[in-house]
Amino acid sequence: MSADQLGSLAIVGIGPGRSDWCLPDVAERIASATDLVGYARYLDLVSIETAARRHRSGNRVEANRSALALDLAADGGRVVVVSSGDPGVFAMASAVVEQLDRWPDRWCGVRFEVLPGITAAQALASRVGAPLGHDFCVISLSDVLKPWELIERRLEAAAGADFVIALYNPASRHRPWQFGRAVELLAGHRDSATPVIVGRDVGRPGEHISVLTLGDLLDAEIDMRTVIIVGSSTTRILPDRPLGASVYTPRSYGLGADPNPTVPSNHATA
Repeated sequence: MSADQLGSLAIVGIGPGRSDWCLPDVAERIASATDLVGYARYLDLVSIETAARRHRSGNRVEANRSALALDLAADGGRVVVVSSGDPGVFAMASAVVEQLDRWPDRWCGVRFEVLPGITAAQALASRVGAPLGHDFCVISLSDVLKPWELIERRLEAAAGADFVIALYNPASRHRPWQFGRAVELLAGHRDSATPVIVGRDVGRPGEHISVLTLGDLLDAEIDMRTVIIVGSSTTRILPDRPLGASVYTPRSYGLGADPNPTVPSNHATA
């Protein structure tokens, strides 16, 4: 097949799964696709009308899924690889590009693009206010693709540097003890009263959000569909406020350190 007959491959993020949280350009690619490739559970979240064939697979076959998508595009298809959240955050964008790196001559000419989505951390943060208002990092607790020792070093470094920390993939039946160890490491650097937000199925049916403290985190129900945001030393819980404006991390480091303070006024200016 000549280069001008090769198809295209778009790696997209559908966000947490709500159709109105899927960006318009992502929805357009899905609607016009000939093939959708993805983890079966994420393909089930696609509610956009499309005539595309759906190629469903398990959760741990990223390399095979990537190669299939690239082969379909090389055969002339308009292929969309579906990730939840953002495809570049612990998702399929890296898996596909890794295949291109390993086999540089195999899929020459396939048009390739990555389209962003709303991350799980962003979605959870929006439900409670602004806990990501200052420096933050994202760490996956899954040790399937990296050694647990590396995860511990990163948790220690991030907690010691006082980042707000978003935790992905916190626990599964195959990893029963790692979450408790992670909480132990965080507690070595954070006060037990540190605000923590726990979200399950954010943006999907059955969504559950809770605001608690680091000292209570081990009592929370945690699984692979849960995202956790652990506050920094400056993150605050606002008592007696609605959930949507209940937690924030100040933009300045240390309350009262704003270099340009303003005083709210009840009077409109002319």
